[in-house]
Amino acid sequence: MLKWLTGKQPIPVWVIKQIDDNLLHLCGQGSIEPQAKRSSVIEDLHAGRYQGAVNMAGSGLVLNARLFAALVPLEALQLDEQGHAHWHGRCWYVAQVPQRCWTFEGRLIPQRQLLNEQEQLVSMEDVSDIRRQVQGATDPGQVKFDPTGINEHPLIARRDKDEPSSAPYRSSPRSDKWRGHDD
Repeated sequence: MLKWLTGKQPIPVWVIKQIDDNLLHLCGQGSIEPQAKRSSVIEDLHAGRYQGAVNMAGSGLVLNARLFAALVPLEALQLDEQGHAHWHGRCWYVAQVPQRCWTFEGRLIPQRQLLNEQEQLVSMEDVSDIRRQVQGATDPGQVKFDPTGINEHPLIARRDKDEPSSAPYRSSPRSDKWRGHDD
């Protein structure tokens, strides 16, 4: 009752993770607990300036608004029966963002999935750049052998047979195996 009187009741919002040319990556609904006057928070939402906590509906998670591309008051975005969103005077395709992607800070890509005999778009993490870097960094066809000692780190003990051992106690040949010297 007190929240209603003070005007600081939660503001329900649509949470949009990413905005593409004609596609919204939609996390679902959330709410914002306004710390300032309700009308100024709604104005910040419409202008895309809101900063603060977002309570994600149904999960109990509280996430930072900087993780999302837009937070839109419920009345400003409508979903139709075909799963399209109507926002800013445009019709958008919608891709559902699973909870595991809500905190992902990279690019999302849509994939078609069949659910209850109906095709829908689901957002997935775009890992193509990572895959490209890994493939470019590994060249299994080349092995480089250097002369002994050229590329050794100065803190790694040498294992040359000509040098005297740095181990002060050598009681038997088996003690080398214990230290990792099996040559």
